[in-house]
Amino acid sequence: MFADTATITVRAGNGGNGLVSFRREKYVPAGGPDGGDGGNGGNVIFVADRSLTTLYDFRHKHLFAAKNGEDGKSANRAGHNGEDLIVHVPDGTVIRDKETGLVIADISGEDASVVVAKGGSGGWGNRRFATPTRQAPNFAKNGTKGESFEVTLELKLVADVGLLGFPNAGKSTLLAAVTAAKPKIADYPFTTIEPNLGVVALSGGRSFVIADIPGIIEGAHKGVGLGHDFLRHIERTRLLVHLVDISGFEERDPIADYEAINKELELYNPQLASRPQIVAANKADIIFDEEAYARFRDYLEERDIPWFEISAATKKGVGELMDAVTELLSTLPPVPLYTQEFFPAPPSDETPFTVRVDEEGAYVVEGPLIDRLISGVNFEDDQSLGYFQRALRRYGIIDALEKAGIEEEDTVKMGEDIEFEFMY
Repeated sequence: MFADTATITVRAGNGGNGLVSFRREKYVPAGGPDGGDGGNGGNVIFVADRSLTTLYDFRHKHLFAAKNGEDGKSANRAGHNGEDLIVHVPDGTVIRDKETGLVIADISGEDASVVVAKGGSGGWGNRRFATPTRQAPNFAKNGTKGESFEVTLELKLVADVGLLGFPNAGKSTLLAAVTAAKPKIADYPFTTIEPNLGVVALSGGRSFVIADIPGIIEGAHKGVGLGHDFLRHIERTRLLVHLVDISGFEERDPIADYEAINKELELYNPQLASRPQIVAANKADIIFDEEAYARFRDYLEERDIPWFEISAATKKGVGELMDAVTELLSTLPPVPLYTQEFFPAPPSDETPFTVRVDEEGAYVVEGPLIDRLISGVNFEDDQSLGYFQRALRRYGIIDALEKAGIEEEDTVKMGEDIEFEFMY
């Protein structure tokens, strides 16, 4: 089943905690600290996979989590890093932050891969805190959390050429005539309800990928008739082939149809309206209204719009059209990829802690920096407490408390159960 959108949660692994450990061996009564560092958490990495054509599987699995890093070990042994999680997605998948809609990554191109969520760093073992004056540190540092957030996946087909036109203009018939694709074809509107891809192979080793985009109608830029679902797949094409029904069988005006489709492109994305187009005047084998066709032909020639008279059903003029498409494609650059707009904030972001006064008059200090700091402190150990006090000043927490108006013997609260009197 074809699906081109999905919402999932990505969660990188947390870093492992550092270990508090001391060397214990026979005949070594005063072994030093030997607690190892924690391992780094695994990353969540997205990889383009050209064997995939749909996001359907992501409709059923919503959480993609990498492994946590191992805690540190004794004998100065570090914990193992968490295993990365590799997520395979179709080529052409755009990943956006769900909350802001900003682009995190564009997974396009052969073997394209991007780290979407970074794993947390492993914490330091107590051996890292040993100094000439602190030879037996009884504390370690915990690992940091990995990045975690919701993302939306959007599949935008990677094709060189997009087929445009109203329902029943003959797009599926043309795709079937020039490729090995087997789209559903019938004589009623919206026969095609999902995009179809095919490869056009010509003589001399020339080839390109062509996409049959389901029929666009008035209001498509607003989402009418699944307009957004259809229009997103044109965005990566370098060239548009605009099929117009010139038969007059349904009493449609070819000029009005041509202008209506281009208006929808402009309203949805002005860049699409300016993308190179070749008009394929289709169903030339069954023209019922010669006068309407003549007006359309004059309309195109007066505006120097390149066009070909074809019949997708009988393949009349189709070879000439494909040759012209190939020649024009050789002069067109690739469509630029989406650039990254959203950068997930690391756990220690630009506001690592805040200070507020609660209803009891206590100064509450909270934030990711505080959580990490107190998690690595042994409050039963004098050396660890000394480290904690120096860290409060080094990270600017004391300055922030003084700026908030704290006075000696006022109460300070941190975390869930840390409470002490402030002393200068």
